[in-house]
Amino acid sequence: MYVKFNTSREGLRASLHGEIDHHSAVIARADIDAEIDRVRPKTLLLDLSDISFCDSSGLGLVMGRLRKMNTRGGTAVVVNPSDRVEKVLRLAGMDSLMTIRKDDEK
Repeated sequence: MYVKFNTSREGLRASLHGEIDHHSAVIARADIDAEIDRVRPKTLLLDLSDISFCDSSGLGLVMGRLRKMNTRGGTAVVVNPSDRVEKVLRLAGMDSLMTIRKDDEK
């Protein structure tokens, strides 16, 4: 898995690609946190459109970034999850803690 970053007026977009498992979540967490520390965005957009697999490690990754953003006075938004990943997020109750949307639902 790898992460690409893009900064816009909307915030910092972290586009994740591949599968989120225990090993890749550790690497992605470090990369995203470093970019948050560097850019200091008000909004972190976690683009999960290219994630084919997400287990509890992925949930932890998302939850941890939300917590990090909240402690900085910001927020995190999940954008473009596949139907499978969105189902996992909603079953875990993440939709009650943060926005989960498709890009065309701004």
